[in-house]
Amino acid sequence: MIASEFTNVDLLMLVTILLLLVVLIFTSVAEMGLSRMSKPRASSLADKGHKSGKALKRLVDEPERWVNPLLLTVNVCQTVQATLTGILSARLFGTWGVVAGVLLNVVVFFVLAEAVPKTYAVIHPQRAAMLSARPVSALVAFPPLRWISRSLIKLTNVIVPGKGLESGPFVSEQELLGIVEVAAEDGVVEHEERELIESIIEFGDTVAREIMVPQPDIVIIEHTATITAALDIALEHGYSRLPVVNTDDDDVLGLAYTKDLVRAERDGGGARGVVELVRPAHFVPENKPVSRLMREMQAQKFHLALVADEYGALAGLITLEDCLEELVGEIVDEHDDEDAEVQRLSDGDYLVDGGMSIGDLNDLLGLDIPDDDWDTVGGFLFGTLEHVPDQDESIVHGGWRFAAAEVDGRRIRRVKVTVEPDSPPNTDDD
Repeated sequence: MIASEFTNVDLLMLVTILLLLVVLIFTSVAEMGLSRMSKPRASSLADKGHKSGKALKRLVDEPERWVNPLLLTVNVCQTVQATLTGILSARLFGTWGVVAGVLLNVVVFFVLAEAVPKTYAVIHPQRAAMLSARPVSALVAFPPLRWISRSLIKLTNVIVPGKGLESGPFVSEQELLGIVEVAAEDGVVEHEERELIESIIEFGDTVAREIMVPQPDIVIIEHTATITAALDIALEHGYSRLPVVNTDDDDVLGLAYTKDLVRAERDGGGARGVVELVRPAHFVPENKPVSRLMREMQAQKFHLALVADEYGALAGLITLEDCLEELVGEIVDEHDDEDAEVQRLSDGDYLVDGGMSIGDLNDLLGLDIPDDDWDTVGGFLFGTLEHVPDQDESIVHGGWRFAAAEVDGRRIRRVKVTVEPDSPPNTDDD
């Protein structure tokens, strides 16, 4: 039963409630879209001259500028809307109307202002971020909103100073990485220190398969080679240790040390077979933690290990230098290829080495490519297509297009990574 007649005031409240609903829908899209936008993708969109690209880049580079003002806006709108809904329901339908209005309000606003817009933003994160970038920039530039949000944060810091108990607070690995990133941005730690800390944190999760030189790239010495021929190979490639392989059955006989070959050659034994100088090799499984392997190398005084797959076949090779590079970055000497693993092109695209690890690419571009079935970018493209790709054949994943830029036989040498406008995540497109 209606408690009172519908007046102009009631109409004004109803219109205000609907307008607040629209604002809350927009803020939900903006919050989810901006939070899922990575810095590399925002930079790429800005470089390509996309509409709202510059505004989006500013917001993504400085999330603290928009997070608190936007959340304050959401809180104010929800509070005002709920209050007006209660008043209007009471005026029109009495006490039971308030109960029904509140229940209806919870359902309607949860579906329309939370579930639907945030689901849309998850499916189309780039479109959501681009649509909301400029309005959010204008919103957070409104001085009273900035002042109020900052004052409330300061009040929060007074109530909860941020000093945890001696037994806590406990943080996860990802939270610790976030703390390190913030500390670097604030100048508390240097950029190099930040990279080293992050490498140490992630070092414990790295296994031999992720950093090994794969079997096709290993330089080997055939068991039939002479010492002179083996020495020529070692000097040509600049290696101090090389596997000696029985080419009849692909069995690894051991390692030939360049210093042994030089000594034998100097003593006039260059015509002897290289198998006479073979030393035992250390074998490790593919899933051997690199941190444990490096400790074994230190304790047992060996610098190179061969990686075997579950069937015992040679899968790759790993050196002490490879382990150290996981901590301190690339160590380039006069024999290394100095081609960059990732090249940023002038149009915002990336040219990536096919052997780059999935984890490194995820960190670089803020992606979530699974690495359970493949370890490298080339392997990801090959495995997703399920065939050797033709030149420029591509797939789309997470808003980025991956195209085979250079294919050598069955190997994908280079992959071009391009931001894909307005594409849903995790879709494949040949």
